[in-house]
Amino acid sequence: MADFPKIIIGIGIALIIFGLIWQVGGKFISLGKLPGDILFKRGNTTIYFPIVTSIIISVVLSIILFIIGRFR
Repeated sequence: MADFPKIIIGIGIALIIFGLIWQVGGKFISLGKLPGDILFKRGNTTIYFPIVTSIIISVVLSIILFIIGRFR
Protein backbone atom coordinates (compact mmCIF):
# COMPACT_ATOMS: atom_id res chain seq x y z
CA MET A 1 0.00 0.00 0.00
CA ALA A 2 2.97 2.30 0.47
CA ASP A 3 3.72 2.16 -3.27
CA PHE A 4 0.28 3.44 -4.28
CA PRO A 5 1.12 7.18 -3.94
CA LYS A 6 4.26 6.64 -6.03
CA ILE A 7 2.20 4.96 -8.74
CA ILE A 8 -0.31 7.81 -8.78
CA ILE A 9 2.50 10.40 -8.99
CA GLY A 10 4.15 8.42 -11.80
CA ILE A 11 0.88 8.27 -13.76
CA GLY A 12 0.42 12.02 -13.26
CA ILE A 13 3.92 12.81 -14.50
CA ALA A 14 3.43 10.51 -17.50
CA LEU A 15 0.16 12.27 -18.37
CA ILE A 16 1.82 15.69 -18.15
CA ILE A 17 4.68 14.57 -20.40
CA PHE A 18 2.23 12.96 -22.85
CA GLY A 19 0.14 16.14 -22.92
CA LEU A 20 3.17 18.32 -23.61
CA ILE A 21 4.35 16.03 -26.40
CA TRP A 22 0.86 16.01 -27.88
CA GLN A 23 0.65 19.83 -27.72
CA VAL A 24 4.08 20.47 -29.24
CA GLY A 25 4.12 17.46 -31.57
CA GLY A 26 0.71 18.33 -32.99
CA LYS A 27 2.31 21.22 -34.84
CA PHE A 28 4.75 18.91 -36.62
CA ILE A 29 2.94 15.56 -36.82
CA SER A 30 -0.79 15.75 -37.38
CA LEU A 31 -2.12 12.57 -35.82
CA GLY A 32 -5.58 11.93 -37.12
CA LYS A 33 -4.82 13.06 -40.66
CA LEU A 34 -2.49 10.29 -41.70
CA PRO A 35 -2.70 8.43 -45.02
CA GLY A 36 -4.89 5.40 -44.41
CA ASP A 37 -7.35 7.18 -42.11
CA ILE A 38 -10.79 6.93 -43.70
CA LEU A 39 -13.04 9.98 -44.04
CA PHE A 40 -16.53 10.00 -45.54
CA LYS A 41 -18.31 13.30 -46.18
CA ARG A 42 -21.87 13.32 -47.49
CA GLY A 43 -23.86 16.52 -47.14
CA ASN A 44 -24.11 17.36 -43.45
CA THR A 45 -22.66 14.03 -42.26
CA THR A 46 -19.01 13.27 -41.66
CA ILE A 47 -17.80 9.81 -40.63
CA TYR A 48 -14.16 9.39 -39.66
CA PHE A 49 -12.24 6.14 -39.02
CA PRO A 50 -8.70 6.83 -37.75
CA ILE A 51 -7.38 3.34 -38.53
CA VAL A 52 -3.68 4.15 -39.11
CA THR A 53 -3.61 6.62 -36.22
CA SER A 54 -5.03 3.94 -33.90
CA ILE A 55 -2.44 1.42 -35.05
CA ILE A 56 0.44 3.86 -34.48
CA ILE A 57 -0.81 4.80 -31.00
CA SER A 58 -1.25 1.10 -30.14
CA VAL A 59 2.29 0.22 -31.24
CA VAL A 60 3.83 3.15 -29.33
CA LEU A 61 1.91 2.33 -26.14
CA SER A 62 2.82 -1.36 -26.45
CA ILE A 63 6.51 -0.50 -26.73
CA ILE A 64 6.33 1.88 -23.76
CA LEU A 65 4.52 -0.66 -21.58
CA PHE A 66 6.95 -3.41 -22.65
CA ILE A 67 9.90 -1.23 -21.60
CA ILE A 68 8.25 -0.37 -18.28
CA GLY A 69 7.52 -4.07 -17.68
CA ARG A 70 11.18 -4.99 -18.25
CA PHE A 71 12.30 -2.71 -15.40
CA ARG A 72 9.90 -4.16 -12.82
